[in-house]
Amino acid sequence: MKALILVGGYGTRLRPLTLSKPKPLVEFVNKPMVLHQIEALAEAGVDHVVLAVSYRAEMLEEEMKAEAEKLGIRITTSLETEPLGTAGPLALARSVLDADDEPFFVLNSDVICDFPFLEMVQFHRHHGGEGTIVVTRVEEPSKYGVVVYQPDDGRIERFVEKPREFVSNKINAGLYIFSPRMLDRVPLRPCSLEKEVFPEMAAANQLFALELKGFWMDVGQPKDFLTGTCMYLNHLKHVKPEKLYEGPGTVGNVIVDPSATIGANCRIGPNVIIGPDVVIEDGACIKRCVLLRGSRVRSHAWLESCIIGWRSTVGQWVRMENVTVLGEDVIVQDELYINGGRILPHKAISESVCEPQIIM
Repeated sequence: MKALILVGGYGTRLRPLTLSKPKPLVEFVNKPMVLHQIEALAEAGVDHVVLAVSYRAEMLEEEMKAEAEKLGIRITTSLETEPLGTAGPLALARSVLDADDEPFFVLNSDVICDFPFLEMVQFHRHHGGEGTIVVTRVEEPSKYGVVVYQPDDGRIERFVEKPREFVSNKINAGLYIFSPRMLDRVPLRPCSLEKEVFPEMAAANQLFALELKGFWMDVGQPKDFLTGTCMYLNHLKHVKPEKLYEGPGTVGNVIVDPSATIGANCRIGPNVIIGPDVVIEDGACIKRCVLLRGSRVRSHAWLESCIIGWRSTVGQWVRMENVTVLGEDVIVQDELYINGGRILPHKAISESVCEPQIIM
């Protein structure tokens, strides 16, 4: 089986992290984001993954070469010379996707969940239509485009954009499986699956919905990246509790890379990810944060809801909160307060940031 992952563009929503790395390679729970999807696909029997890219393809190819060998699968890239939206990349990679009669997966690269790939294959083969969309339930459907479908067989009737009155609380989760014949509907030009192809398929009674059980998050921006981390850790607690770290000063769900160093009298957690070669000095307090490779938190710093970029340093007695994101190699000097700052790579911060803002 094959899969196409819509890796796409510049990852602007996740800046400043994506100024240093393409978004699929930014580590989510200490593993490149796209690798969570690729490993789950390989486990479900996919032997060829195509990454649809329009930006920094060579960096992705390089990183994925070793992973492909490890997993015993092929990972190739399909390079867009112009952005093709969410449907155009299927037409561009058509020679791979319809090489046989097997159905193929298509995924948005920002999605993290307990991937139901085997269930998707089973459901798709059972209904015999051209496509299956995974849907997930949300609390506030008025913020999203919702999917209206038959509860008995899952046949999709229509899509409603940001409904004012309740019609459904299920939204498109960004995970699909298609039969190769659906490719006849996709032109090789910038084109949207959601707005152009899906409504046409639904009108022809060829599109079905499968409801996702368990957690789901689009982690493409910092606030949701942190929320998704909390959800993922909670999921791990129930399915693989042995992966969570238990050590002095930790509270709740925490993951610590074995190469990281934690000083005395710290309070770490809940919902903290500590990456490789991270150093946390004595007396630091860290909750609901992600610390990427090689970052350092000096003594008695207090961090909540922050992402600390690669090789960045947070000074002594610093307080940072409210979805503050440090890009790569940022230095925050001692005794400062940072409230919701987005700080671009290679900056040294010597003054407090009291209101959320981007620091160039």
